[in-house]
Amino acid sequence: MKRHGILRIFPFPFESTPMTLTELLIPTYRQMLQALAVWLRKAEAQVDDADALMAARLAPDMFPLSTQIRFACVQAYEGGYRLRHEPMPSTLEALLDEGRNGGDHPGTMAEALVRIDEALAFLDSLAPDALDAGAGQPLALELPMGIAFDLDGDGYARDWALSQFYFHLMTAYAILRNQGVELGKADYVQHMFAFLRPGTAPAG
Repeated sequence: MKRHGILRIFPFPFESTPMTLTELLIPTYRQMLQALAVWLRKAEAQVDDADALMAARLAPDMFPLSTQIRFACVQAYEGGYRLRHEPMPSTLEALLDEGRNGGDHPGTMAEALVRIDEALAFLDSLAPDALDAGAGQPLALELPMGIAFDLDGDGYARDWALSQFYFHLMTAYAILRNQGVELGKADYVQHMFAFLRPGTAPAG
C-alpha cells in the first residue's frame, strides 16, 4: 500500500479510503512548521539584523512577524487539544498572550525558533490516532470576542484548523519576502522533494 496526497492508493482495481484527521493534520502541521523554521534560518543568514524582522508587518493594521509565528504554532496546538476534547493548558494561553503582545515585544529570531521547536515536540508526542476520535463529533469553537461556531471535528479540521494555520504561516512567508529575504516555491514545498521522480528535477 502506498500513500499519495490525502488518499491511500491501493493496487488495481482502485480503492481508496480518506485519511484520518491525525494523518491529515499532524504531518501538515509538522512539515510546514519545519519549513517556517528553515525560512527564519535563511533570514538569519541573509539579513544583518534578523531580529528586527520580528517587528515587520505586511500592513499597519496586521500583526507583526513575531505574532504570525506564534499564532501558527497556536493553531497546531489547538487542533491537538480541541479534537481530543481536552482543555487548553495555561501554557497555550501564555503563547497566545505572547503573540498578541508581539507588536510591543517582538522578541528575537532565536526565541521564535524555540516556539516552533516546542510546537514540533508537542506534535511528536501525539499518538498515531490521537485526533481520530474527534471526527464527526460535535465541537464548539468559541472565540475571545464572543463569536461561537458549532460544527463537528471534520468541519473544524477542514474549515478552520487548516485555513487558520495557513493564514498565519503564509503571512509570515509574505513578510519575510517583503523584507527582502530570498525565498521561493521550493522553500515552501520542500517536503515534496521526498516524492520527486528521479531525473525530473530542473537543471541548475
